[in-house]
Amino acid sequence: MTEHEIDATPGTTVDVLDRSHTPRLTVDPGDRVTVTSLDASGYLERQTVPGERRPTMFAEPRGHCLTGPLEVRGARPGDHLAVHFEEVVPLGWGWTATGGRHTPVNDRLGVGDGPTAWLLWDVEDDVATESRGFRCPTAPFLGVVGTAPAEPGEHSTIPPRPGTGGNLDCRELVAGSTLYLPVEVPGGLLYLGDGHAAQGDGEVGGTAIECPMRTVVTVDVVTDRPVPGVHAETPGGLVTLGVDTDLEVATGDAVEAMCRWLGALHGLDTATALALASTAVDLRVTQVVNRTWGVHAVLAPGRLERAPQPSRAAGGSRRAPGPSDDSTSSAL
Repeated sequence: MTEHEIDATPGTTVDVLDRSHTPRLTVDPGDRVTVTSLDASGYLERQTVPGERRPTMFAEPRGHCLTGPLEVRGARPGDHLAVHFEEVVPLGWGWTATGGRHTPVNDRLGVGDGPTAWLLWDVEDDVATESRGFRCPTAPFLGVVGTAPAEPGEHSTIPPRPGTGGNLDCRELVAGSTLYLPVEVPGGLLYLGDGHAAQGDGEVGGTAIECPMRTVVTVDVVTDRPVPGVHAETPGGLVTLGVDTDLEVATGDAVEAMCRWLGALHGLDTATALALASTAVDLRVTQVVNRTWGVHAVLAPGRLERAPQPSRAAGGSRRAPGPSDDSTSSAL
């Protein structure tokens, strides 16, 4: 394993996704990379007054300020990149802003055209403290982690994509998680950024605690994953994600992927996997912004396990027959 570092500089940052981008770093499968990223807006200096204009990496940014792309040798279309987050560390400060743009939630609350609210945060250890004294425990993660789409041309960083990830804004992806991203172009071309010190499910106001971040990842290439799309193994459990402009489609995609995963793990047909998911899998709204809906399904550790079967040859305990004797209802 080789160690690499890539900082956020004018030569290593982008604000769109594009398969024609020259890789800013090329690594081998299994290498470890320390990635520095700016906040989503690419501020070069910390804000000291809510809403003040400060220098940014891009004079007129078109999307998130991302570090990359990283090329992984040997990654081919049809593979997955396995991005394992070893460390995710906010770099001291952050901000949150709401209002002033049209989203369903903003318009419902009458703030689509304003007023706006800005919060400034000091981020230290495991707590973020807002300038008026509000405190929030941190659970840092990157809002944008994705590979380059196969379609030529520049693509916005704002909407997440079911095929390549990107602006997932899934707060489950904390340190200790492994995110699996489909590869659509040779080398994968991995982008990282949009650090969040903390975020609620839904990111209802449009931003989290947006912050610069130092992230340590190990990147590998894997094949034959049980789920073809974007999915993850996290400290909070197995996670499948659905994104679409239609909430029902996003929900269905997340549930279908989880049922497929359960089927592969336990040799289940779809109906049985769905029945078990209905008892143990949680659906959460990932985001209601970014021009799309996000839904993620979570199977928490210990929520669904197959009980060991007694060995008749070893003289298991006798009991009266019951419904569980039916071979289709084995305990999980």
